[in-house]
Amino acid sequence: MNRWLRLTLLGVGAMNSPRFAPAGLLLQYAGHVVAFDGGPGAEPPPGRLDVWLVTDEKSELRSRLRRLAAAYGVRMRAGDVELGAVRVRCHPVAHTSHPTYGYRIETQGPTVVWAPEFWEFPEWAAGADLMFAEAAGWNRPIRFRGGVGGHASVRTVGEQAARHGVRRLVYAHIGRPTLRAIDAGAKPEVGEWGGQGRTYSLRVPAGEDRKGPAVTRRPGRFGGTRR
Repeated sequence: MNRWLRLTLLGVGAMNSPRFAPAGLLLQYAGHVVAFDGGPGAEPPPGRLDVWLVTDEKSELRSRLRRLAAAYGVRMRAGDVELGAVRVRCHPVAHTSHPTYGYRIETQGPTVVWAPEFWEFPEWAAGADLMFAEAAGWNRPIRFRGGVGGHASVRTVGEQAARHGVRRLVYAHIGRPTLRAIDAGAKPEVGEWGGQGRTYSLRVPAGEDRKGPAVTRRPGRFGGTRR
């Protein structure tokens, strides 16, 4: 028997986007519901929520995310989660001066990556069937002050995704330079623009499903584990 893994973009905007809610994703599978990132205007729908995962526990939105998560009875955090036949793996990304992460959603069939912010393309995203990725910069990266990381450009992300065998690339963290390019009619050479509220459905061969989610670990800054 097959099940469906449904992934809905709650928002596709970079920080302080004039057009889109903050980049966020909702995962639904076999009665489980997981939120990734998001924020005001990019909240999960009312109802059950197993866990609220984030890619940056020190982001500018952290206080509001904590309050939003608490309203659903869960805690904002980074880490791994087991959802029966679906395993959510938290991996470090190079982005800024403190630890930040992305997520590899693994099944017995397709693999999905949620990595909305990074300076260097994550090697662990290789071979993903679907990747939601950084798009803050258009044709050149955005460097943080002090040289402590930044945001990769759409051009670089597309090139690296193709090189790493990503089958479908969706840009889900759209910044102002990219908005200007979109308004000018530009389109990425590789990948597609994410749509706020759009759902992406993948068929998953059902495995042995657990009754509830199991949180296991959080990766260390250099890829080790912390419990």
